[in-house]
Amino acid sequence: MTESAAIRAYWDAAAEAFDEEPDHGLREEATRTAWAECLADWLPGGTEGAEGAREVLDVGCGTGSLSRLLAEAGHRVTGVDLAPRMVEQARAKFAAAGLPGRFLVGDAAAPPTGGAEFDAVLSRHLVWTLPDPLAALRAWVDRLRPGGTLVLVEGRWAQAAEPGPYVAGAERLPWNGGVGAADLADAVRPLVAGLRVEPLGDRPVLWGGPVTDERYALIARAR
Repeated sequence: MTESAAIRAYWDAAAEAFDEEPDHGLREEATRTAWAECLADWLPGGTEGAEGAREVLDVGCGTGSLSRLLAEAGHRVTGVDLAPRMVEQARAKFAAAGLPGRFLVGDAAAPPTGGAEFDAVLSRHLVWTLPDPLAALRAWVDRLRPGGTLVLVEGRWAQAAEPGPYVAGAERLPWNGGVGAADLADAVRPLVAGLRVEPLGDRPVLWGGPVTDERYALIARAR
């Protein structure tokens, strides 16, 4: 299996240019608005919502772009990422926007949040990088309050999810190259009360252009 130090080094090196990807940096208004609308659908509430603000754990938060959208919607966000440089950028992004938020350096598969429980756990394009994704799914569900929401934005990539080779040994990762919606649903279903899958590959505005691979969101409700 790949070593966490190698994975950390890879994403640290990727941090500087990470936001250049349209769906990472969300610098274009149309892309940012499209993601904000998705999050509002998957995680209703926030400042203006009848359900009120939610405590959201963003695992593998990267540079905090989705965390920022959640905070702007009125949710209270805790982000976790293995790469210190990603966390530095997320903190800087929140500071520049004057938004409250907490960001921790740690293993997103086993978030260092102690016994804290959350109303929602969000993960985007993370499970393919994990040596033990099934253990991570259990850990995330365990951090949800009863009736909480798990949102997994994932896909099965037509090509490598990131430019250039991933860390040595990546070919042995269980879901290297991504995971299809049916397989992920089969893995999550025993852990939750119910779930739905929402295709996203036909929405080019989310990605900065058309995509040809499988992309989707899995939204599940905790027991």
